Amino acid sequence: MTSKGPEEEHPSVTLFRQYLRIRTVQPKPDYGAAVAFFEERARQLGLGCQKVEVAPGYVVTVLTWPGTNPALPSILLNSHTDVVPVFKEHWSHDPFEAFKDSEGIANPTDAFTVFYSERSPWWVRVTSTGRPGHGSLFIEDTAAEKLHKVVSSILAFREKEWQRLQSNPHLKEGAVTSVNLTKLEGGVAYNVVPATMSASFDFRVAPDVDFKAFEEQLQSWCQAAGEGVTLEFAQKWMHPQVTPTDDSNPWWAAFSRVCKDMNLSLEPEIMPAATDSRFIRAVGVPALGFSPLNRTPVLLHDHDERLHEAVFLRGVDIYTRLLPALASVPALPSDS
Repeated sequence: MTSKGPEEEHPSVTLFRQYLRIRTVQPKPDYGAAVAFFEERARQLGLGCQKVEVAPGYVVTVLTWPGTNPALPSILLNSHTDVVPVFKEHWSHDPFEAFKDSEGIANPTDAFTVFYSERSPWWVRVTSTGRPGHGSLFIEDTAAEKLHKVVSSILAFREKEWQRLQSNPHLKEGAVTSVNLTKLEGGVAYNVVPATMSASFDFRVAPDVDFKAFEEQLQSWCQAAGEGVTLEFAQKWMHPQVTPTDDSNPWWAAFSRVCKDMNLSLEPEIMPAATDSRFIRAVGVPALGFSPLNRTPVLLHDHDERLHEAVFLRGVDIYTRLLPALASVPALPSDS
């Protein structure tokens, strides 16, 4: 974050720096200190607080919210990174039961990305069994040979999806199914042919895929490799949902109206990764993934992840317009 002199620093930036000094990273996050930090800020503002998981970008929006104007509701909705409080008062109804605004991803252009759905994570482990023996022999029907066939089939599928994405400029990454080989296991010594080998894959399945047919395809690749090849799921999300991005959805109408009033260019997409929103959408609650971070490289969990001060402060301004609008959406009959 670009720095100004202490006498010129925006109070929101000061708060953010104070928060960043608290160690909330794995493997030993000090969530207690983070909670205490925000509870003290809430006390200073005369606000009650409720603890949920959220990202720091959402935090400062709430903490800089005018604490003396009861007409402005305060909202902080969840992500997956840190434990911090939520401040909530004067709702027309409970937005936690009606709508969720979750994490998004930075956009390197002038536009802002908003996610209305996401791919489903399937973590698959393929195990192959075969004849063991000494490494100097030409042994037939080995675990490695059969596993190689499955790996080749899956990587060929990966290449097909990659080419489909590359050949269509209108497609975004979330609209195709991705897969990566993330783990290979097997063997005990250089000169011993193992009886068992396995390969693990991280699939991110696009929401328009026929899940039943796709699982049958995975099974068929295993069967074609030979006897003794099986697959198991470490994770298998089967409830893809899409949040409407038209005026039939009052939350989208409120969201897009504020963005239009602020001259923000939106790029609706399918989230290529997985967020908590999938659980919310699965129970019928509409959810949008949005982080007001444009003109920012996508460095999620990367080295030197950073955010320019001007983009950060602009994000605070955006949230102070968005959150009251979302909190003021009239309750629907189904919400009651």
